[in-house]
Amino acid sequence: MARVLAMRGDVQFVGVGGPAMTGQGLKSLFPMSDIAVMGIVPVLMRLRSLLRRIAETADAVVAADPDVLVIIDSPDFTHRVAKRVRAAAPDISIINYVSPTVWAWRPGRARKMKPYVDHLLALLPFEPEAHRRLGGPPTSYVGHPLARFVGEARPPRAPNAATPLVLVLPGSRRSEVRLLMQPFGEAVAIIAARKPGARFVLPAVPHVRAEIEQALAAWPVKPELIGPEDKSAAFVEADAAIAASGTVTLELAIAGVPMVVGYKASAIEKFIWDYFVSVETIILPNLIIGEEAIPQFLQRDCSGAALADAVLPLIEEGSARSAQLAAFERVRAALQVEGDDPSARAAEIVLDMADRRT
Repeated sequence: MARVLAMRGDVQFVGVGGPAMTGQGLKSLFPMSDIAVMGIVPVLMRLRSLLRRIAETADAVVAADPDVLVIIDSPDFTHRVAKRVRAAAPDISIINYVSPTVWAWRPGRARKMKPYVDHLLALLPFEPEAHRRLGGPPTSYVGHPLARFVGEARPPRAPNAATPLVLVLPGSRRSEVRLLMQPFGEAVAIIAARKPGARFVLPAVPHVRAEIEQALAAWPVKPELIGPEDKSAAFVEADAAIAASGTVTLELAIAGVPMVVGYKASAIEKFIWDYFVSVETIILPNLIIGEEAIPQFLQRDCSGAALADAVLPLIEEGSARSAQLAAFERVRAALQVEGDDPSARAAEIVLDMADRRT
């Protein structure tokens, strides 16, 4: 939105968004929190209100008659809005920013998107080819928002052998924190016993800090708890990390921090993973380079002992650390976009689509 305004100052934004988007001039139809629901059970519990918000949003879009509609992620909400808008006002161009994970599960979604998505803006470099193969809409790789930090990546350095710093990253969702704090705490205790000089830092976002503090009470070795404002500095100092699967793995790869990844899911999510997910790895850097460079420990395999055994070789010079650092170079190369500004490329495509209709 900031790039759109910089390129074309006479733009009005209407739709649904949070504080950062309203800061760019968006007039939000209702608070973003009304639809900020994750997980199957929470969605089912609020299904009636979500369906009402979908209808209200689609009606508002049609009434506003915009030059272009940009739907952003959250496919359970945004794609239902887009289908309603396409049916009621087929001449409104629709751009989808952030591809659903059609390359991992439910690949048929790619073809189903084509009738109501005119152009897709992809964050991951392999997604345009995935949509071409699956019959999806025209897709452009505009770059992941984190790609702008690729040029700032630190050069490889030797770990601090005497007092290594290990980041502990149990995720930003309550379900992740609830399921991962125990094995992560056990891993920290084992690492501390085998490496007495090791230090541990746990960055916590505000909305799960209370849950993290409660879980930390049972940890025999307690990390330093920091806020988001100190996270970047911790990444610079870190020698290794224990992380939940998610975008943070991409942050770590760009920052050059070797890692192990652990993940546990609810029974429903595990069922979906076992029977419908078609990829072998859930780690973004691995997916980007097509290699299992970063070890993952899922479900029952996500134990404190397994995580600790995988982390310890990363906090000293050796083949395990070197292999990950080399893989991170390939990840950064794959992520790069022209000008290192994903937002600018996305803004160009949005404005081009708007101009065509005008």
